[in-house]
Amino acid sequence: MSRFRSRLRPHWSIAARSAFIAGAVVLVALTAAGAALTGIFYRSLIDGVDAAAAARVRDVSAGLIEDTPADLDDPLLATDQRIDAVQVIAPDGNVLRRSDSVSDAPLVPLNQVGVKLRTGMSPTSSADSDMRVSAQSITTPKGSFVVVVAGGDEAVESTVRTAVILLLLAAPVVVAVAAMATYRLVRRSLRSVDAMRAQVAAISSSESAERVPIPPGRDEISALAVTMNDMLDRIEAGHVAQRQFVGDASHELRSPLTAIISALDVAVAHPELLDIELARETLVPEAQRMRILVEDLLLLARADERGLAFDRDAIRLDEIATSEVIRLKRTCQHAVLVAADPIEVCGDGPALSRVVRNLLDNAARHAASTIEVRVTRRNGHAALTVADDGPGIPAADRQRVFNRFVRLDTSRSRGGGGSGLGLSIVAEIVTAHGGDITIDDRPGGGTVMTVQLPAVNTPDSSR
Repeated sequence: MSRFRSRLRPHWSIAARSAFIAGAVVLVALTAAGAALTGIFYRSLIDGVDAAAAARVRDVSAGLIEDTPADLDDPLLATDQRIDAVQVIAPDGNVLRRSDSVSDAPLVPLNQVGVKLRTGMSPTSSADSDMRVSAQSITTPKGSFVVVVAGGDEAVESTVRTAVILLLLAAPVVVAVAAMATYRLVRRSLRSVDAMRAQVAAISSSESAERVPIPPGRDEISALAVTMNDMLDRIEAGHVAQRQFVGDASHELRSPLTAIISALDVAVAHPELLDIELARETLVPEAQRMRILVEDLLLLARADERGLAFDRDAIRLDEIATSEVIRLKRTCQHAVLVAADPIEVCGDGPALSRVVRNLLDNAARHAASTIEVRVTRRNGHAALTVADDGPGIPAADRQRVFNRFVRLDTSRSRGGGGSGLGLSIVAEIVTAHGGDITIDDRPGGGTVMTVQLPAVNTPDSSR
């Protein structure tokens, strides 16, 4: 049923919908404004008629103070475009003077007229319904009289009717012009969007270097184009990094796998050579190397997918550093010096142990004779420093070494035993613990790597 309804629903373009909405809004606005303006215009004209009638009442009243009704000047009883009738009535209802255009009957009941001027009264006779009456009762030395002046609203209604007709004729033109202008403006703006859409549709994974055209100007459309190009840059960078990662991972896995397959081929061809020495010296080390590499790749993939999440406990960083130094001394011929203050951090014990182990293994591969390990408190943080007296790391490469499968030339090679993932894993784990890692020169030559992590129960710095 929903599909049937969607098929029946008209599919209008954005330009058409915008034009329709603009036309509807203009129509509603014109209707409301036209009604308001018509009312104000009508009220203004009626007020003018009432004002003219009231002014004539005052003029006639002033004349009656000096003269009798019979002696009133004829201009006071004359009619014009606004004044339709004038009556001077005695208290008994007898019309003493009147305009030629009105009958001898009073236009309004005399009991409704008082000494205070009244305007906008309706006449008694339905034949005079198009009049608005102003009247006042006055007392003069010549006697008491009621002055009645009627103003015609027929001209007002005719004028307002003409204005309404003009508005009704102009409204469709204004609505059509507004809708057409909106349609053309939106259509012109959407040409750039159509060009971007066509360009994006034409971009394939093999042509990811293509970018959408940026229209001239600094409006929302150009901002959208810039944002889309930035997105395409990030996508391309992600594809490049992914291809490089896959290639590097394949290359790294090929080496131990080739060694294992070669050893097994030899064992198949010469069964007498498959002994404990071949397993201990070739198969087991290469299998362990491949296992560690696969675990590292899985950890980094998990970090890319949803970030690393660890259990958080209070961990003694100095104890972890000391135990890893003891482990290193069993296999390393270099002098390893350690100075660790008791400091607790909140984190995952195995993960932080891996951080220290990777840093120590990295230092052991490149040290000439000495490795120095320190755990100290620094500005409310636990600082772990691992220094070696090796060749050092150039300043230009100190950020690059945290990338995956990155090895610096010369000493930092695959033959040294590293896969190029150790420092990448260190950076991921440290970042997940809210810390940071930096690389500096060691006094006297070499490298100092410093990891800072938030410390637990940080004492007051004034102590």
